[in-house]
Amino acid sequence: MSEFYEGIVQGLQEAIAYSRGENTDKVTVHRLTCEKVREFTPEEIKKTRLAAKMPQWMFAQVIGVSQKSVEAWEGGRSRPDGAARRMIGLLNANPHFADEAGIIVR
Repeated sequence: MSEFYEGIVQGLQEAIAYSRGENTDKVTVHRLTCEKVREFTPEEIKKTRLAAKMPQWMFAQVIGVSQKSVEAWEGGRSRPDGAARRMIGLLNANPHFADEAGIIVR
């Protein structure tokens, strides 16, 4: 048996034992949560874009939407979906995120 396979088998055996209440002292449990996707006002979206020093067309490309979508968000005519809001949140937290993540190619 390969070392990889043995590791999988051992992990499964530990998971089964844990689910039965056995060997709980030998198992490390990691509980993860995810921050909720927040809403952004039109003003916050524009402020985020300006902090990232991007024109609307670039902000749109970074997020993966059309420039018309960004115009509508900033004008309050529509709201970004969850995935777009997550990306706006990343840019809001770190205006250099797109550069650091390699999304912007120079």
